[in-house]
Amino acid sequence: MGREHHARHPRTRARLRAAAGSALLALLLLALATVPAGAEGRERAGSDGFRKDAARAVRAHEQARERVDRLREADALPARIEDAERRREALRSELWDRLRAGAKETADPVAVDPSGRQGHCPFGDRSRPPELRARPWTAPARRYWLSAGFAAKGSRWAHRHTGQDFAVDSGTPVYAVGSGVVRITTCGDGFGNQVLVRHGDGYFTQYAHLSRIDVRRGQRVTTGQRIGLSGATGNVTGPHLHFEVRITPYAGSAVPPLPWLRRKEVQVSGTPVTS
Repeated sequence: MGREHHARHPRTRARLRAAAGSALLALLLLALATVPAGAEGRERAGSDGFRKDAARAVRAHEQARERVDRLREADALPARIEDAERRREALRSELWDRLRAGAKETADPVAVDPSGRQGHCPFGDRSRPPELRARPWTAPARRYWLSAGFAAKGSRWAHRHTGQDFAVDSGTPVYAVGSGVVRITTCGDGFGNQVLVRHGDGYFTQYAHLSRIDVRRGQRVTTGQRIGLSGATGNVTGPHLHFEVRITPYAGSAVPPLPWLRRKEVQVSGTPVTS
């Protein structure tokens, strides 16, 4: 009788699905435990458990984003799209808070010096938007070859590689892949001199190991605008651009960058090294 009753009442079914979804969301968010303070907190922030919890939350967010995309492609009812989008936003918000807490505990420059002023980063003159802009999205460099790819293994990383490396000579211009707002311009850790831009879709793109930074925090940039010059700052063995796509501005929220670029109809040439 209960099943027949629900089958005849779509609103009841919808409420049950929403409750089940909320319960699942709560379990996923609960997996991201609060980072404790002090030295123990710094150890936990980099521990396998914390990292795996963050990875699960990233996968949950990307699954939620894919659901939103599918609903939009299917021209679903606005209420269903809005509900799916709220769940995705909740996942990102919780991931953001947890990773920010960990970043502060470990004194990550992204969390404690987002403008790069304390670290005395090498700023050049502010760049200007390009005169010509053919497409809404572009690659972050020109005349490159792809080196270490996303999730590649290597002795230079504590775990897996979190971005896509573009092998270029030092001093090569680095471009914003899309329009957005500069949220981070900092230096002093393994990423060296870096810039993070937040785009309209909510994702962040990171440009690391720069020799010079040509934008400022809070500055609006357009597609193809120069944000700095490539270099070999931070933990590197040679000059290159480390390009990363993140759900939040903090390490631990990276997603595969080449598929993300392909969704923007940006094709990069070459095959990345994965081991």
